[in-house]
Amino acid sequence: MEKKKYISDEEREKCRRVAEAFVELEDVDIVVVDVGRYGFVKLQYYTPPTGFENDFTFTDSRELFEDLYEEWLHTQLIVFAGEMSIQDIDYDSVFKQLSEGKQKELEERKEDFAEKAGIAL
Repeated sequence: MEKKKYISDEEREKCRRVAEAFVELEDVDIVVVDVGRYGFVKLQYYTPPTGFENDFTFTDSRELFEDLYEEWLHTQLIVFAGEMSIQDIDYDSVFKQLSEGKQKELEERKEDFAEKAGIAL
């Protein structure tokens, strides 16, 4: 019986590069794991003894990139919200309250991640 592959070798390599570009997310309990022929799984919110609360499977590097960038951006916005003493975090609202320079800096990081990952924006 032949085992079915859910991700091509080319796409698997692209996903691997994306995961490596966002390795800093491990600091906020987000881990991306290569699960072979099944693709890549994003594990999120680790709590002992039950393990990770969320898991999402990706077989497309662009989708993985956009998801991880959004996660990275949200972690940054949470930090800024804390610095601005915002209690009720709405990501769009926090982003709009940042200076234009800070907004541009966050958007430019997307380009940096894309370059590391080999993703064309």
